[in-house]
Amino acid sequence: MAIKTLDGKRFANMVLQGAAHLANNAKVVDALNVFPVPDGDTGTNMNLSMTSGAKEVKNNVSEHIGKVGSALAKGLLMGARGNSGVILSQLFRGFAKAVEQKSEIDSKEFAAALEAGVQTAYKAVMKPVEGTILTVAKDAAKRAVAVAKKEEDIVVVMEEVVKEAKASLQRTPQLLPVLKEVGVVDSGGQGLVFVYEGFLAGLKGETVSDVQTPSMEELVRTEHHRSAQSHIDTEDIEFGYCTEFMVKFEQEKLAKHPFHEEKFRQDLSQFGDSLLVIADENLVKVHIHAEHPGEVLTYGQRYGSLINIKIENMREQHANIVHESTAPAPKKEKRKERYGIVTVAMGEGVARLFKSIGAHAVIEGGQTMNPSTEDIVKAIEEVNAETVFVLPNNKNIIMAAQQAASVAECEVVVIPSKTVPQGMTALLAFNPSASREENEQAMTEALLHVKTGQVTFAVRDTNIDGVEITKDDYMGIADGKIIVSEKDLLAVVQTLLSHMIEEEDEILTIIYGEGATDEDVTKAVQFVESQFPHIEVETHFGGQPLYPFIFAIE
Repeated sequence: MAIKTLDGKRFANMVLQGAAHLANNAKVVDALNVFPVPDGDTGTNMNLSMTSGAKEVKNNVSEHIGKVGSALAKGLLMGARGNSGVILSQLFRGFAKAVEQKSEIDSKEFAAALEAGVQTAYKAVMKPVEGTILTVAKDAAKRAVAVAKKEEDIVVVMEEVVKEAKASLQRTPQLLPVLKEVGVVDSGGQGLVFVYEGFLAGLKGETVSDVQTPSMEELVRTEHHRSAQSHIDTEDIEFGYCTEFMVKFEQEKLAKHPFHEEKFRQDLSQFGDSLLVIADENLVKVHIHAEHPGEVLTYGQRYGSLINIKIENMREQHANIVHESTAPAPKKEKRKERYGIVTVAMGEGVARLFKSIGAHAVIEGGQTMNPSTEDIVKAIEEVNAETVFVLPNNKNIIMAAQQAASVAECEVVVIPSKTVPQGMTALLAFNPSASREENEQAMTEALLHVKTGQVTFAVRDTNIDGVEITKDDYMGIADGKIIVSEKDLLAVVQTLLSHMIEEEDEILTIIYGEGATDEDVTKAVQFVESQFPHIEVETHFGGQPLYPFIFAIE
């Protein structure tokens, strides 16, 4: 049966199917990341971003497509993680803007909305690169516009969108040489294809294989969703502790208890609700509402050591919310400071370093888990300053930071730091007595005066930048370029530092992480002192996962 108009409820089902299909295939997208470092999180970022959008849609289902589109845009905006998540949010922000005044749309309006989304996304990227998710979205929208000129059936238009998106995805290696070199298609583009495939299934009233989709009756009930605090008493909260932690896998424990993510998830579900499990080869991150968090932590220890533990008493939080809502007068607002600084760090040692040199708020995140737009906005608000400088310290977080700046209520300046060393150098350049413009210039210029070296390990075999890489080898990376790949950690450290240190350099800062022993650090320092006696060496424990060493050279 032809579908000539698209209303809010049908579009909501499309969104839920798209999110579910992407969620089922997030690991497939992760596996397509070109750089063989263990932070291949495009699928994870897109999945968490789309899930946030779908949740907002589910809580705001309406016959009016404009209202559903706005809900999707809001959820994606606040949940956006990494570049891929931000671009995804921009695609549907433009879509939502195009339909916000419409209760239903026809095929031409649907195609025009897709095209509007592409235009918005391209505007959000400073230097758009073809052969990415942007290209796939652009080609698919262009095809939709062409088909809709003669076709009234939106199903036919959506079928052509999926078909063209897949074709465009296969062309990405021809547009982006690095994809062709490694032999993969663009990961973000593949993620978008999964979303569009889910859209098509939802439009037809079908479900993607192995996906349980809420019935239309369930969706209608969410139309009148209200905040839980308005319905429950504090003592009625069944699972009282919001529990978050990470398990760093240990081989001796895995030998006794092999890790299987689905079994791990199922086992944890008995302890509570609101469960989120994200795993890679080295660790697993857990979020759960539990009544006995100690039991959850004990279970997690079967697989390795516990890190980054956070437990919050939700009953206490709820009681405070209720108390504040019934208080006769608001509390006196705390005076805003002139400046605040928010930075992103991976590892408690790195976080302490940033705080010791002036950061007011440190967001935990980085390679394995990019903070969302909402995470950054919350940190900006907590700083409570008239002007807040944000240091992302990761190229995949810059767009989320910029998006946070656009929605924050205070003045926000994003300094585009791509690494921890860049962030530290920029922070040291901050002058509290200088103007906003002077600080922005000084901190941005400081990024050019530091070189970043990183040592991590390869997650698969490949060949990139002329370097033959074998899975589990250590890799030395100089300012984003892989220089060396070998099995011996110290050999990689020596080769990388020899490549990076020059005669005019004065200071080498070594930030060592969880994968480096005291002996490794000592040998690295001895090597530098013997080979480069002119350079001063500082060492700090960063505690960062996945990267045994991070070097800053100035």
